[in-house]
Amino acid sequence: MQPSKVHTADVFILIAGLLAAWQGLYLLTGELAITPPLDTLLHTVRLLGREQFWPHVVETATAFAAGLAISVVGGLVIGLTLGFHRLSGEVFEPILTALYSIPKVTLYPVILLIFGIHMSAKVAFGTIHGIVPIIIFTMDAVRNIKPVYIKTGRLYRLDPATMARTILIPAAVPEIFTGLRVGFSLTLIGTLIGEMFGSLQGLGFVLMRAIGLHDVKMIMAVTLLLVVFAASINTILLVIDHRLHVRAI
Repeated sequence: MQPSKVHTADVFILIAGLLAAWQGLYLLTGELAITPPLDTLLHTVRLLGREQFWPHVVETATAFAAGLAISVVGGLVIGLTLGFHRLSGEVFEPILTALYSIPKVTLYPVILLIFGIHMSAKVAFGTIHGIVPIIIFTMDAVRNIKPVYIKTGRLYRLDPATMARTILIPAAVPEIFTGLRVGFSLTLIGTLIGEMFGSLQGLGFVLMRAIGLHDVKMIMAVTLLLVVFAASINTILLVIDHRLHVRAI
């Protein structure tokens, strides 16, 4: 019980420190740059009470969910295939690494030409952000499986399908889940960037319009919503990730 109490106390101390730093930054910069924590929270509550705001939330959530689903399914299938087929993995790994390192914004004009300013463009832009890290982490997870596991499967004369289902995939799950966690964050970023630069609806569009109008209250409120959502889900994923790695030791 004691470790969980300490952990909870650490969380509250961290949140208190962040709020104090936020308030201090507001005192230094003033309302032209940011709004204070309490004002931001109250404006966010009022924003959530506006009926016209929710279509933007639904638009972003729909695009993000679709992009994440495609990234996860596609990333796992491609990553497992390249991981188990070593030659294909060695051929495609430099290409994937290069694609992972380039700024995806450079690809957005191509995405717009193909999909236009529609939901499909945001889904595609979110997907190209999230799918590559999932492929890379999955591929590396399969490659780094301990040889003793494979020897054990061969000792018991398991067929390839049974070995993959009962030994290889469970052994690779911790690293694969890390890739899913990274893919989650990058897919959200890609979806929002897609809305900011080529959309007429969504939280990214609201944020970009607020920046154009220098509506600091709106900027801070939307940013707070996104940060709370991303931090909450990432905390849950991080706890699961940690437990998977501890169990694999």
